Amino acid sequence: MSGTSSQLDIKLAGHEFRVACPPDEREGLIAAAELVDRKMRELAGDKRMNLERLAVVAALHFANEMLRNMRTSGFDIDAGRRRILDMQARLDTALNELTPPQ
Repeated sequence: MSGTSSQLDIKLAGHEFRVACPPDEREGLIAAAELVDRKMRELAGDKRMNLERLAVVAALHFANEMLRNMRTSGFDIDAGRRRILDMQARLDTALNELTPPQ
């Protein structure tokens, strides 16, 4: 990620927002804003909903979807962490065997 940020104007549910955005994340943030905007409009439908409530409901929807995907994919953070530590220990052992004693 770049250390400098520029300003990006996005529109969510008919409201404009200016957000800071590193140049290398611009495309991803634009895509995320379009996804959030579509979800907020879908949730609001024809009703006039408070923007804050609409944003909270959309955030809950995305969080629920993410957690459901993590559960169904069988992803286990602790198991992943243990595997990384095990691989690191094996690499350290292998490197130590390759390095001649001084």
